[in-house]
Order: sequence, then C-alpha cells, then structure tokens
Amino acid sequence: MPLTFHLTGGEASDSRQFETLLNLGPDITPRAVMTDKGSDAKGNRGAARSRGICPIIPYRSNARHRPAFFPKGLYRHRARIEQAIGKLKRFKRVALRCDKTANSYAAIVDFACSLILVKSVHTG
Repeated sequence: MPLTFHLTGGEASDSRQFETLLNLGPDITPRAVMTDKGSDAKGNRGAARSRGICPIIPYRSNARHRPAFFPKGLYRHRARIEQAIGKLKRFKRVALRCDKTANSYAAIVDFACSLILVKSVHTG
C-alpha cells in the first residue's frame, strides 16, 4: 500500500527526487529503499546510506565500478511497487491526469489510495 506520494511535473527526473522521497512518509526509518536503474547515482546511494538505509538500486550496464553482488532476492519485491502503481492507474482520472491543478490531482490520488486500502481490508 502506498504510504505517501510527491507530485512533480511530467518532465521532472525521478533521480533528482530521490532525497525528497526519503524525507516523506510517516516517522519510521526504513531498512531499505528500492528503485530502478534511473536512480543509479553515487549521490542517491550516499543519501540513503547517510540515513542508515540500504539502497537496493541496480547498477546501469555501463557503470564503471559495479560490485559483483546485488541483492536480487530483495529486488524482486519491487514488483509490489509496480503493482500498487498499476492499481492506481486503474482509476481513469489518475491515469489520464484529467485535473488541472496539482491540489485537485493530489486529492484524487489520495481518494484512490483510500479506496484501494478499503478494498484490501474488506474481505467479505
């Protein structure tokens, strides 16, 4: 389930939002952070390690100093993140971004997240 989100423009780079996303969310300290190869940068890895978080970020194929070990077993759990985004995009207003302002779009995303949460809790 999504804990929180941060809206950016469509042209904004995911890699530059990495530190912002580390500061969002409830007052918990995650043990690991998982992203795709788009966030493969020394600065992002250093920002996570400085907070005591293990960065699980795959290295790009053209990276110079790729370590031999990568926690593939943990990275497989990233599919849950993609599944959560897929559930959000089932809502037409979220997928097509029909709202004109960031506040109204954030409200729709919040509402969609709450409906996903209610549906996951309701078992009858």
